[in-house]
Amino acid sequence: MHVPDGFINAPISAATGVVAAGALAVSLKGARRELDERTAPLAGLVAAFIFAVQMLNFPVAAGTSGHLLGGALAAILVGPCTGVLCVSVVLLMQGILFADGGLTALGVNITDMAIVTTVVAYAVFRGLVKVLPRTRRSVTVASFVAALLSVPAAALAFTLIYALGGTTDVSIGKVATAMIGVHVLIGIGEAAITALTVGAVIAVRPDLVHGARGLQQRLKLRVDGELVDAPVAEPAPVAARSHRKLWATGLVTSLVLAGFVSFYASASPDGLEKVAADQGIDKKAEEHASADSPLADYGVKDVRNARLSGGLAGAIGVGVTVVAGSTVFWVVRRRRTGEPAQVG
Repeated sequence: MHVPDGFINAPISAATGVVAAGALAVSLKGARRELDERTAPLAGLVAAFIFAVQMLNFPVAAGTSGHLLGGALAAILVGPCTGVLCVSVVLLMQGILFADGGLTALGVNITDMAIVTTVVAYAVFRGLVKVLPRTRRSVTVASFVAALLSVPAAALAFTLIYALGGTTDVSIGKVATAMIGVHVLIGIGEAAITALTVGAVIAVRPDLVHGARGLQQRLKLRVDGELVDAPVAEPAPVAARSHRKLWATGLVTSLVLAGFVSFYASASPDGLEKVAADQGIDKKAEEHASADSPLADYGVKDVRNARLSGGLAGAIGVGVTVVAGSTVFWVVRRRRTGEPAQVG
């Protein structure tokens, strides 16, 4: 759903840029509360994983494909504020290095793909875990539903933005119907990827899943005929080796997905591209400012073998994203530890 340059006019692009900047400022502050010494390294890895999986377009209808947006996955794994930052780092890397998503439309893309998906998904997720049984399976089920709903929500948000600042005269009703219809199908794929990933992390390190915190049921003891909460046991310390193993496994998985599996991704246009072509939204699309980038269109310039070119580009993208994301979250974490302790 990467919006290219020329789809949205300058005033609305600027307005969404202000919205995005404000949301990022709030998210930076909120991420200081969400991140600790265990989860800060995971956040950079989540950004790299989202980058990798976004390269894996899957078919959803005749001539149309979809890919992960990642807002739900990031919010549930590392928290909503950190999740907004994760997806924003991915969008920034894609826009600058790979000419994917317009630079003047960066505010639109962050607002739509990072903010809307994360906020909607996490709101739905928290609502569900409050009413579902307090189990790990409930977290996975809630993840599925939250991710499913976040994608058509982003499609609706794009339609509203286009209604305010679209550069072509098209029927907004038709755009809304087409966008929401195809993105409901894409949402099923998003939901499956999100639920599988969250379930896999919960199976090995539930303590690292932000959305699973506080869901353990308290043990009850009968004292003098009354049930009382048992004392909370201190969690067993987890060896640093366990953190490194999970991080290494996640990084290798991301490299394999982006460097090898992406070659087999669907070549059909994604939901927005298909709707834009069918409805005439793309009539005033502009060439990307980074169209001549050495990594434009997820290929390495002057490498003629398509498999090698795409694989190298994917691996470079994962590497750059994990470094950029890890740097951002390391700085955020340092800012938190550097603040004076609050009393009360």
